[in-house]
Amino acid sequence: MNQQSSQQIPQPEILSSLEFCLTSKHECGYLPDKLATTLFVNPEISLQQPHYSFLATRGFRRSGNNVYRPHCEHCQLCIPVRLDVNKFNPSKQQKRSWNKNRDITTFSHPARYNEDHFQLYSRYLKARHPDGGMDPGSKTAYRDIISSQWSHTELLEFRLGQQLVAVAVIDKLKDGLSAVYTFFDPELSKRSLGILAIQHEIELTRKQNLAWLYLGYWNPESQKMSYKARFQPIQYFVNGQWQQDKPY
Repeated sequence: MNQQSSQQIPQPEILSSLEFCLTSKHECGYLPDKLATTLFVNPEISLQQPHYSFLATRGFRRSGNNVYRPHCEHCQLCIPVRLDVNKFNPSKQQKRSWNKNRDITTFSHPARYNEDHFQLYSRYLKARHPDGGMDPGSKTAYRDIISSQWSHTELLEFRLGQQLVAVAVIDKLKDGLSAVYTFFDPELSKRSLGILAIQHEIELTRKQNLAWLYLGYWNPESQKMSYKARFQPIQYFVNGQWQQDKPY
């Protein structure tokens, strides 16, 4: 990480020992021809699950052991979003997606390396994100997605008969679940497996008597992120608080 500066951010007592580092400008992962800066928890500090749970309520995400949030000086388009699972009412399109995939079964697994999962992840990246800056052959990058030293993570596996078709990486938080990453068979795009994964994550969140499914970042100018706003009622983290109204 290219650390440009560090600062102490006032937070509740649980976070008093954390230091935050701001990267120098780098290529934006969401919008082409844009530069971005990212706020990280200092990776030299040993995090614990309670830190991560609270930081998620402040718009942070996890990548491996790193916890981060976009922090661009002249742009606030990347907005953390979360779904109120107990008030979720699927749209007609989402109902169709659920019904046409009733032949798919799900299995929960511990967050451990699995060669079949990795091969599916590699195929997904090559087909869907060839220019996304992620190396589809990197097992280290893959391990960073599926686990960390301190998160409570599980892998939700989707199978069509014996065929592995999708895997969703899910972190458990104090008040909800975090949809970390989903990858699926790129040849089955008509099944809308990414949407199906969110629907199963909603059901899993409800079954665990939790309130929120954290969906990461929504950007009104990014077509790839537009699907998140179709799940309602969604909340947006703006100016330090969660709100129902769409900010853009």
